Amino acid sequence: MGYRAAGHVRAGICRINDPEKNVSPARTTRPGPPEPHPFMTLHTAVVLLTAVIIGLVVGGLSYLSGTPLAGAVLTGLLSAGGSVPVLHHLIR
Repeated sequence: MGYRAAGHVRAGICRINDPEKNVSPARTTRPGPPEPHPFMTLHTAVVLLTAVIIGLVVGGLSYLSGTPLAGAVLTGLLSAGGSVPVLHHLIR
């Protein structure tokens, strides 16, 4: 009964080490979640789109020149893949 009169115990819970009393006002605000990063940057999108266009043009031209379809597809894929590093350094 003496503890209740002193205000140390309320409903059977000790309030001496109350975390709400020990927290400074500056620590009560938590930082929000970090901003999500974009899935793909604009630079990456431009490089990949340009590489796809180059691959389609080269593959189409090689097909129109008489190369079989499989060879034209491989030519387009190789030209698109080979142009990615070059475009990466050219487009900044």
